[in-house]
Amino acid sequence: MSKTWILAAVAAALLPLAGHAADPRQAPKAAGIESKDYQWARMEGEFKDALAKKGDVKRGEETYEICGACHLPSGAGRPDGTFPQLAGQHTTVLIKQMADIRMGLRDNPTMYPFAKEMTDPQDLADTAAYIQSLCIPTDHGKYEGKDAATQIATGKALYEKQCLECHGKNGEGQKDKFYPVIAGQHYKYLLRQMTEIRDGHRRNANPDMVKVIKPYTNEQLVAISAYQASLSMPGSMCKAKPTARKK
Repeated sequence: MSKTWILAAVAAALLPLAGHAADPRQAPKAAGIESKDYQWARMEGEFKDALAKKGDVKRGEETYEICGACHLPSGAGRPDGTFPQLAGQHTTVLIKQMADIRMGLRDNPTMYPFAKEMTDPQDLADTAAYIQSLCIPTDHGKYEGKDAATQIATGKALYEKQCLECHGKNGEGQKDKFYPVIAGQHYKYLLRQMTEIRDGHRRNANPDMVKVIKPYTNEQLVAISAYQASLSMPGSMCKAKPTARKK
């Protein structure tokens, strides 16, 4: 199998939340995660195998190269939200999203032709390990509409009421439960994904997330996204630098 297929498959893997009902007894002990955390995750095939493998960051740096065409060598993605920020994302989240695309649990026509060719769990584990090792760029896309301060304050109140428990005070998420890092994510990407979850277009969304977000108005989603895009993780953020190409 061509490495190119595997590399391109990871390029657009990230989504804010994902999940699907499955037998929690299938959770791999090698991943160090309790079975109760898999009640909304389908554990089978390369997903199960990749989670159980130890990713190699050095090998992952090589397999990530093709992903940089869209997500940039720094993993910063695009401020306009067309491609999400990946740097620093949990390996479990990255692997989960790729597996969902392969199994048809997440709709992504652009990614599917690449994802369906991925059959090597070790390559996926390695690439995810490298992405997780990258520092999170600080110069990502933020809310730039009117009354920014008001929007962020409104979003903060909503976030702390219903989002903080899962995504954390600084947007750090929870690796063992597939709750993604959202600190450093682009505002427009966050808004688009939350809108799709609310409107039922994200078939692999965590059912708990769906329940929380379903009643939100468009205005509330804007405010929450504005606040989320303002979050930063101490010790994990950096000024994005171009990565020199190997000769």
